[in-house]
Amino acid sequence: MSHDAPVSPLAPASAPDIPPLEGVRFAVGAAGVRYAGRTDVMLALLDRGTTVAGVFTKSKCPSAPVDWCRDRLLKGGKARALLVNSGNANAFTGKTGAQAVKFSAKLVAGATGAPERQIFLASTGVIGEPLDAQKFDGLLEKLVEAARPDGWLDAARAVMTTDTYPKLATRTATIAGVDVTISGFAKGAGMIAPDMATMLAFVFTDAAIDSEPLQAMLADGVKGSFNAITVDGDTSTSDTLLLFATGAAKQRGAPKIEKANDKRLVEFKRALDAVLRDLAHQVVKDGEGARKFVEVTVTGADSAKAAKRVAFSIANSPLVKTAIAGEDANWGRIVMAVGKAGEKADRDRLAIWFGGVRVAHKGLRDPDYDEAEVSQIMKRDEIVINVDLGIGKGAATVWTCDLTKEYVAINGDYRS
Repeated sequence: MSHDAPVSPLAPASAPDIPPLEGVRFAVGAAGVRYAGRTDVMLALLDRGTTVAGVFTKSKCPSAPVDWCRDRLLKGGKARALLVNSGNANAFTGKTGAQAVKFSAKLVAGATGAPERQIFLASTGVIGEPLDAQKFDGLLEKLVEAARPDGWLDAARAVMTTDTYPKLATRTATIAGVDVTISGFAKGAGMIAPDMATMLAFVFTDAAIDSEPLQAMLADGVKGSFNAITVDGDTSTSDTLLLFATGAAKQRGAPKIEKANDKRLVEFKRALDAVLRDLAHQVVKDGEGARKFVEVTVTGADSAKAAKRVAFSIANSPLVKTAIAGEDANWGRIVMAVGKAGEKADRDRLAIWFGGVRVAHKGLRDPDYDEAEVSQIMKRDEIVINVDLGIGKGAATVWTCDLTKEYVAINGDYRS
């Protein structure tokens, strides 16, 4: 999809205004990775001492940049620069891909003076085509000179592929009475399924937090955000979520946090979770061809894990998603998705709600079911589906979108 495609009807009215965050500067440029004249490179420069945490795809065919980042995280948990390109995922590219990331890191190191072990890389776009990292040569020095603290919106735009709008989020929290900020941006619209998605997300804070507690909070935070969304059930090769803490708040009296169970992190953790959830929801709201944002909550399951599997069985079902696209309250398709999930369920205890209206109860259509009332609910932009299995105490919520003809059109034309 081109960047001038119509913006998703579910997009926020405007992008949030992200204030500069001490310790990070951004620059963007056009390297001609896939299309001439399109902004397709983003460089973030991070102050010395910045710590980093990351969560990546669980795909067995990870991209070369994913391998690179995982390796960097094992080398000390510090970061000085982040280079991201769109237009090419540098995935399934063999030795050539590994050489391309090595060369990219060498160029960044040359332009910034940062050690290669503290340089992080991410790529998004077409799978299976070699990335010509030579295209970054000569451009990176210009980006280093141009980097500025207020470049958030440009940075978010530079990493878009089939996205129709840039996705940004920000929150504030206090640590030991000192205000800190958490801001980030993400890209993703298709090939979205948990264990991350075709999705890149970069979150930054000026808090002073060691890489270990940072990693613990991030790994926990993805459970109810990026690992609880699906657009089409397909997990990408490139999913990367990186969290950077510049530590600049130390100059304002913020303490350095060294342990994940430090009680002073409670409010920060809540704010971080809110940023991750906000970005994850924006990804779903930009699902390719999406017209409806759908929340699926399953309760009464055997366990939380079982609840999540049932919720995803519903959220990933093409029949459920096409019914929602057609504004059809076909709750029989929910029954189907619950039944095929492979988790403990009892037909005669099952209850289903659309938008708070119970449509099925105890294995039968609800006696008070009013099709006209539910048809009005299905016309909404945002729809909530609740399912109670009536077996145990397990509960989970996931988010998805509808499946429209436009999704097929976008993905049929993706490489043309």
